[in-house]
Amino acid sequence: MGRLSLVLLLSMLLIGTSRTKYEPTWESIDSRPLPPWYDQAKVGIFIHWGVFSVPSFGSEWFWWYWQKQKLKPYVDFMQRNYPPDFKYQDFAPQFTAEFFDAKEWTDIFASSGAKYIVLTTKHHEGYTLWGSKNSWNWNAVEVGPKRDLVEEMASALRANSDLRLGLYHSLFEWFNPLFEQDAASVFTTNFFPTSKTLPELYELIVKYKPEVLWSDGDGDAPDKYWNSTGFLAWLYNDSPVRDTVVTNDRWGAGSICTHGGFYTCADRYQPGHLLKHKWENCMTIDTKSWGYRRNAPLSDYLTIEQLVATLVETVSCGGNLLMNVGPTHDGRIAPIFEERLRQMGQWLKVNGEAIYNTTAWRAQNDSVTPHIWYTSRPQEKAIFAILLEWPNNGSVILGEPVVTQGQTQVMLLGHGSLKWEPVKPSGLEVVLPQLSFSQMPCQWAWTLKLTGAT
Repeated sequence: MGRLSLVLLLSMLLIGTSRTKYEPTWESIDSRPLPPWYDQAKVGIFIHWGVFSVPSFGSEWFWWYWQKQKLKPYVDFMQRNYPPDFKYQDFAPQFTAEFFDAKEWTDIFASSGAKYIVLTTKHHEGYTLWGSKNSWNWNAVEVGPKRDLVEEMASALRANSDLRLGLYHSLFEWFNPLFEQDAASVFTTNFFPTSKTLPELYELIVKYKPEVLWSDGDGDAPDKYWNSTGFLAWLYNDSPVRDTVVTNDRWGAGSICTHGGFYTCADRYQPGHLLKHKWENCMTIDTKSWGYRRNAPLSDYLTIEQLVATLVETVSCGGNLLMNVGPTHDGRIAPIFEERLRQMGQWLKVNGEAIYNTTAWRAQNDSVTPHIWYTSRPQEKAIFAILLEWPNNGSVILGEPVVTQGQTQVMLLGHGSLKWEPVKPSGLEVVLPQLSFSQMPCQWAWTLKLTGAT
């Protein structure tokens, strides 16, 4: 019995010491493998919501453009519609969220086919959507809705869907006096990160246990000022989400597209070719703003055709798509956003096999026929050719796949098997079915699945 106890104790010690311990250096932090769920997920939803949703004019950078840059459209907007002594802080009580129903939002997000969401817990304005102990009188529990909006969203998401929770957090705040003080000393002091940023980051992780931590807004300060590697070492070694959490590359000046988890490189990043490192295209359905704009014309919103094309190109080149919606100050997701998300879900119901759990193929797009992008599932020996346009002549030539008669099979997802013929010098011509509009498997892009091809 004593010997068995000793064996068990040694086994437990071995298990305890087998976990990789990450050091607070970029070399060590960057060596951590990305948890597999993230690459398999492919599709996420970004939600930009805050006090900027009250003026809902121009951009979520409203405060900066109005007060700091004094851009004419913003100055004129305020002069026309508000008294002269009105401050940005006066918008906060009007951030009411009375129509916010987290379960309703979850239903919309789940219907889109997305596998994770990323909610702005705090943008550069500094207002937090939870009752941050470090954001006195500038948070959603004390001013505005008087509710913990992060908790409501996290609970509804977990109770009513399989989506994973992601949280966005801005490192810096435009007008925080402590940050301005540190910036004036060229970041030789660190009053702001030690008393504000880092306590909030630890609190978000421990309290809400997100599986995506989406950092942003370094304020031109280096990562040492933010103690980014120290925080990430804790996140990967000791946090409650250490095994599943993924994070991005916005952890201080110079870290973007260089250090961290997945790379974002730039907003609306679309390299058009395969990258060696996992990346994400964070982009907006309203092409001009991340926050809601009351005055946005229909022409500023992406069509579903454009949105599907963006998804297909992104996934073909090895990326994930994080598509943004901006809710209203009273907590609604506008019908135009809801429609786009539900349309994306309709498309993914038919074509999801070519998106989820796929890897980039040896060719990203076709060399003969334009507007065709490839993905693959090596484990199933399947290649997917996604056509963004339905040909007018009844057939399509795929120049990239190497095919063998009697072995290669082609099917149209949502329909069935198709006939094909080899073409010279290489590739194949696929005969497309003659379908009426109502018989089409989907309306915006179509997927050919090839097996027995290389």
